Amino acid sequence: MPAPERAARARSGEERVLQQAQRRCDRCGCSLSQYNTDTLCGACARSQTWVRQTPTVPGSVWFDPDVRGALAAWDLGRASRLIRLRGGLRQEDMAELTGLSQAFLSMLESGRRRLTNIDKIVEFLTGLGVPAELVSLPLPHARVPAVEQQVAEFAGDADPTLPWTAARMVAALDTAVGGSAMDRRRFLTASGVALTAFVNAWDTAEADPLLRAAEGSRLTHDLLDGLQRTTDVLRTMDASDGSGTLTSLGDRHLQFLKHLVEETSYDEATGRRLAAIIADTATQTGWFVFDSGDRERPLSYLYAALRAAKASQDVRLGAGALSYIAIHGYSTGAPHHAVTAAQRARDKIKKLGTPALEAMLLTRQARGHAKLGERQAALAALGRAAELCAQGRSEHDPHWLYWINEGEIHGQAGSCYLDLGDPRNAVASFTKAREALNPADHRTRGLFLSRAATAHIEHGDLEAGCATAHEVLDLAAKLQSARFDNHVTSMIDQLHPIAHSPYAQDVLERRSAMTESGSRT
Repeated sequence: MPAPERAARARSGEERVLQQAQRRCDRCGCSLSQYNTDTLCGACARSQTWVRQTPTVPGSVWFDPDVRGALAAWDLGRASRLIRLRGGLRQEDMAELTGLSQAFLSMLESGRRRLTNIDKIVEFLTGLGVPAELVSLPLPHARVPAVEQQVAEFAGDADPTLPWTAARMVAALDTAVGGSAMDRRRFLTASGVALTAFVNAWDTAEADPLLRAAEGSRLTHDLLDGLQRTTDVLRTMDASDGSGTLTSLGDRHLQFLKHLVEETSYDEATGRRLAAIIADTATQTGWFVFDSGDRERPLSYLYAALRAAKASQDVRLGAGALSYIAIHGYSTGAPHHAVTAAQRARDKIKKLGTPALEAMLLTRQARGHAKLGERQAALAALGRAAELCAQGRSEHDPHWLYWINEGEIHGQAGSCYLDLGDPRNAVASFTKAREALNPADHRTRGLFLSRAATAHIEHGDLEAGCATAHEVLDLAAKLQSARFDNHVTSMIDQLHPIAHSPYAQDVLERRSAMTESGSRT
């Protein structure tokens, strides 16, 4: 359009901004976008979480061994926290169910207060619907949900409670790489029982040594060096350009590694190193699958990675697999799984002297807390992550953890603030992330920039939001990542309600042209 007309429209928009400067979201209270004519901010409009049903504790929570242990020990503070996290509930949900104040529940969970009044104890247990067989008190009015006992649908060798042998590691790889959808459904359960079972087994089970004395080729260290380099190259390709077609390459690499386990000869030390490469490759391939937009299959790779990590006797590799399980959790509506996985991994590596690894795990934990609306816990985790990151890498930090830096910490902080409905602090964090990120990590940069654009728009700075959106579209032409594409789509969707703005129009027209061009190629 001609420059004078564009300027006139911009001035008209500025007048509307002045008239609406003090408008705030009816739900969360944050400043509304200057061009948002609705009474809700973009985050609240998308989530629809203001329409809430009465919270309930999922029946699967009562089969969690940690929850059962806390109830058996009458540790009601720990039980409250575990039930809340395993059930994906907020403290206000727990307060609504139990009749206790949110402030009291917070102190109960932190150990600063105790629940001693017998009537209040019964009310607490009854309100949560604790099954009567889990506690010694009579609960005549307990709301015991009519839920059939969920038995983990593990098939044969996939059962994590069985000894962790080389054969079961191979069976797990078979399920991930070549298994049918039915195999994966038998291997996993939708309730999260699988997660708890695998995390507990990885933490406590003993793994058989991986060695094979047989006729035929002997596995050499030169070959293992080359195999590790292949995994490293796949990882680098993913960071710069997105997962693209890397899943098939990762699968073939895993199939060859499985063949070596079954067909070559090696001693225990060599077997541990082979298992370490398998764990690293399975974790990375699970990530490729997730980044390509598949939400069902990644866990089968990550559980196989836990088995291989156990055989390698390198706890850092198990922590790495759990970090991706955490991402899967907070990205698929199970943020309590993210908190559980990250915390368990941190417990295992806390004495290893690996500040970068612990910082990374803390960012995963923080994202889970933020998705649950636990602001204080999220910010505490982020603060500790920043402190550890400032220490720098140690000689004990794993080589595959190359991306943790100041920019990553700021970017994850921005993501947490956005989830917490705080776009102002999100903008500040994303601005710091932009300055410190590795320019070669195109996908990470693109993801954080797409969230930064959203934060600018929700904070009311449409011009900055659209300018950032153009940077995102620059990267969209280079990256092959379904996850990144989903972020771009969400960012664009936020602009449609304010398409009358010339800033938004420019972005929307460019996106439309890119989509049309892509459909013709």
